[in-house]
Amino acid sequence: MRIQHWQDAASLLVGAWLVASPFALGFSGAALWISIALGLGVVLFALEAFIIPSYLEEWGEMLMGLALVVAPWTFGYQQGSVTTSSVLAGVVVIVLACWELTMDRDFATWWHDRWHHRAG
Repeated sequence: MRIQHWQDAASLLVGAWLVASPFALGFSGAALWISIALGLGVVLFALEAFIIPSYLEEWGEMLMGLALVVAPWTFGYQQGSVTTSSVLAGVVVIVLACWELTMDRDFATWWHDRWHHRAG
């Protein structure tokens, strides 16, 4: 297991925060379970990046981040720390995944081969 991108380690920490945040911030109900489930999803995608490095897990992390951003309004969280935690964690996960994609050589090669040769 080798860390190729520091963004994967940062995503792992964000996922761990999401799992711990319901207990640290004292929220319950749907917010608790959704935070834990999405946090575990982020953790699993980050761990997958350590075990089988590929650019594909970044797309999964972006979906998890998007789900975190829209969850407070989709599931009717109470305003305050629950919404703030979910939205900030989602934005951070999305930014880290996008940042890693811009640095990933495999993705850059795929992107170049797929889109730059279509014009000709």
